[in-house]
Amino acid sequence: MRTTGIFIFIAVLLGTFSCSGGTRRNGIPPAAQAVLDSSIQDIDAGDYDKLYLEASDEWRNQVSPEDSRAKMQQMRDSMGKVRTRTLQSAREEQTSTAPVAGHSLTAFYQATFEKGAGMEAFVLVEHGGRWYLAKYYVTSSGVK
Repeated sequence: MRTTGIFIFIAVLLGTFSCSGGTRRNGIPPAAQAVLDSSIQDIDAGDYDKLYLEASDEWRNQVSPEDSRAKMQQMRDSMGKVRTRTLQSAREEQTSTAPVAGHSLTAFYQATFEKGAGMEAFVLVEHGGRWYLAKYYVTSSGVK
């Protein structure tokens, strides 16, 4: 099915990439990288329940386990499995606004899926010295 301009918003994407003058740093701290790697493995394996249980309070407070699982499965059904994933950029911020207030990290990946290409974004947030996945979404300009 061909779809132009498809935007699949997964989990709790409600924010935009506006920021209000917070501190920024490029790169991924090792502890955040470990959470990012684990989250990617869970998504690729379809282990959406584990992903939800290990997600941030922000994620879990905005969506039920059932809705989270359904949205992740909907994305998988629409795009297919990820074939390739290449990190495009990572931005660490300390802000009081979107995408997540507080200390966050956003990593953007160019991805090739079974049914097309797109961009994945992972937003992690730090609480009490630990990193958690707060948002995940995929955008695509078309599906094969």
